Amino acid sequence: MEFDTLDLHASVAAGIKAAGFTIPTPIQAKAIPPALRQQDVMGLAQTGTGKTAAFVLPILQRLINGPRKRVRALIIAPTRELAEQTHESIRILGRKTGLRSATVYGGVSIKPQIQKLAAGTEIVVACPGRLLDHMNQRTINLSHLDVLVLDEADRMLDMGFLPDIRRIIRHIPASRQTLLFSATMPEGIRKLANDILQTPVTVQVDHIAPANTVSHALYSVDQHLKTGLLLKLLGNTDTESVLVFTRTKHRARRIGEQLERAGYRAASLQGNLSQNKRQEALNGFRDGRYQVLVATDIAARGIDVSRISHVINFDMPDTTDAYTHRIGRTGRAAKTGDAFTFITRDDEPMVRSIERVLGAKVERRVLDGFDYKQPAPSYDGAVRPPRRPQSRRGTKKKTIAWTNVAALSYKRKPVRKTAI
Repeated sequence: MEFDTLDLHASVAAGIKAAGFTIPTPIQAKAIPPALRQQDVMGLAQTGTGKTAAFVLPILQRLINGPRKRVRALIIAPTRELAEQTHESIRILGRKTGLRSATVYGGVSIKPQIQKLAAGTEIVVACPGRLLDHMNQRTINLSHLDVLVLDEADRMLDMGFLPDIRRIIRHIPASRQTLLFSATMPEGIRKLANDILQTPVTVQVDHIAPANTVSHALYSVDQHLKTGLLLKLLGNTDTESVLVFTRTKHRARRIGEQLERAGYRAASLQGNLSQNKRQEALNGFRDGRYQVLVATDIAARGIDVSRISHVINFDMPDTTDAYTHRIGRTGRAAKTGDAFTFITRDDEPMVRSIERVLGAKVERRVLDGFDYKQPAPSYDGAVRPPRRPQSRRGTKKKTIAWTNVAALSYKRKPVRKTAI
């Protein structure tokens, strides 16, 4: 099957050619035909399989001959980065159609978004929270909506967005086409799909097993030695572009700074950054200005870089699905990639779960020349600073305060809640 066989509008076909697409990916080949027939679709596919074009192309085809300057397609995404990535795909694929797209998400001023919506746009890519803000302020009109897309639905479940999604759906036309895409199908998403999809066509592409173009390796190391091991590993490995995953925002920032001090072109991507800085880090990683990007799971959603040679799990993810999402960032576009994971003793149960998913034991490696027996520092990699001496008066107050707290904990009575 080729895109030429889909009988798309000439302007849509021109966008496909400009993007360099010739043969649809498996998820595109399965999802696009029913979507073009205006059927509801439930697509199960991992990140990096080409699912964005699987819903963008049918949207462009449907909207190209209809009325303009009204919102006719709404795409809901879990993160700002994914929203921007989708917006960029619409810009590239729809460059000859004249259709306009606008992004709506928090963390930035709402005024420019209001102005774009007031000027008229046919496609909106939105995160749930800010979309509800616009709906509450009546700055967006969804009464003419033809197509609703829920992208990365399982991630929105993980982030607690499902109540917001249901609230949004209650205020959009019932007579619409709905396309839902998810990498996994937990119970919450299964129930949502049953509630909002009408006789959907289900398409599924590799939604369980990780990509077979990725090789996996484990490095057993104590927590306090992970940063040193990361630096040594990067210095001893032939890498092209490296994505490092951490569990917390603080750790992502700290490791990014340590890599910079060590001479690497590195940046961090985490929720405490402003949208401009997040976009700058992402763009810099995409165009090669940064060789290493350190990110949390949520912040990394929307990273679409085909030339990532290595994914390093500085911290073990919490679930096998999260592991699959992470390592799916490498080994893409028919290339091979490597996934290295640092593990401690506490991670052994998750290692066994991952090995069950992979259907094989994961190789355990030891890095030559690295001292795994270094003692733990006394204070997070640095000497603990001396405590400032307190006055007797200050100490007394603190003692009294703690004594009072302790007393209250034994004498606490039920508190009657009153409306404020």
